[in-house]
Amino acid sequence: MIHLQDFHTTIESVRDQLSKKLFHSYLFQNIEAPLVDEDKLLFLVSFLRQLGLSNDEIDNYSVTTMLLQIALDTHDNVQNSMPEEDSTELKQRQLTVLAGTHYSGLFYQQLAHVNDIEMIITLAAGVKEVNEHKISVYRKDTDAIDKLMDSVKLVESSLFSRIADRYGAVVWKDFLSNLMFVKRMIQEENRFIQTGSSIVFEGLKKLSFPKSNQDLTKISPEQKKYLLSICERYIDFSINIIEAAMKKLPAMENLTKERLDEILGQHRSVTKKTLEEG
Repeated sequence: MIHLQDFHTTIESVRDQLSKKLFHSYLFQNIEAPLVDEDKLLFLVSFLRQLGLSNDEIDNYSVTTMLLQIALDTHDNVQNSMPEEDSTELKQRQLTVLAGTHYSGLFYQQLAHVNDIEMIITLAAGVKEVNEHKISVYRKDTDAIDKLMDSVKLVESSLFSRIADRYGAVVWKDFLSNLMFVKRMIQEENRFIQTGSSIVFEGLKKLSFPKSNQDLTKISPEQKKYLLSICERYIDFSINIIEAAMKKLPAMENLTKERLDEILGQHRSVTKKTLEEG
């Protein structure tokens, strides 16, 4: 029970520090407050605790990594279309870009306090990798489905993978990278099923039906089912890796295990819905 209490306390401590650092009255008056990816926070803290790091190290690395993740996510919220020069949308766009840059600055400020040059280098390499593969996904310029899926996985997990590499935590790297990939692909599946739109499925369509110029929302039911089957195949493969990794990892906190079960349960729910509609 003490161990569980410590885990909850650490999560709350990191969340509280993030709230205080992220608060900016002017930005919050004009754009939405940044969202913290609770799953990434949860599994990151669980991972760092099992590395045997000190409480201060866990707090510091969790806060800094999540600040960087929030900065990357915030830049993603910038709309692709350029609004009119004098519009409210332009102001929001500019402020969102500014907010992302501000959160990145908070990350470097946080690490500078502990003079951790190695972690700065580690996470900076992760950011570079995320941005490179994000461009590849959004431009749909990969020439193979495997490469597209690898890019999606790296976009979602490079920060965590780089930290795992630093500590030689190979099994944790397999677990985290595949879990974050599965979560992202479940989101993409749901978006595609519900709206017909998805940046990842756009890439899949281009690679699967290279001669088709048809909009993703207008493809045939058979083509839709085919794309979903590809997605399912990659998700199932990653789930197998997750389950194999879990057999090698120490027992997880109940909160972490429960959330993992929920994520995998979401996949089973989407699969069932897909089969019913198919």
